[in-house]
Amino acid sequence: MELYQGPLEVKEIFARWLDEEAASNYGAYIPFVGTIRAEDGIEALSFDIYEPILRSWFENWQERAKARGAIVKMAHSIGDVPVHTSSYVSAVFSPKRRVALELIEEFVEDFKANAPIWKYDIKEGKRIYAADRSTPMDGAGLLA
Repeated sequence: MELYQGPLEVKEIFARWLDEEAASNYGAYIPFVGTIRAEDGIEALSFDIYEPILRSWFENWQERAKARGAIVKMAHSIGDVPVHTSSYVSAVFSPKRRVALELIEEFVEDFKANAPIWKYDIKEGKRIYAADRSTPMDGAGLLA
């Protein structure tokens, strides 16, 4: 799991991941890129992350992937990410295509639903909490 301030350098991250796994003999590599869309008048999205829970969530996913002979990788932004740039990239490396296809879908959907990341819209230079696009967490005060 990799965390970066601001928008992600997608090409650099994917190239490095490919180099890291070049000798692994995996038959499938499926990446996913999340890009900030220009909608509702936003200039950017901004992200706060609770790292200890995110690391635990990711470690669980690494074990799930390993049980299927695969690995997962991900990178996410902290702070402001302008429209048309990336805030999230992930990938699955697997010996088999079907496993990689299934895992990337499961991984991305679970990330969207359960990762401890709070989103803010940036409009006219102001950071506005985006409650409808943030993850509620038990016992987290206003977010519970």
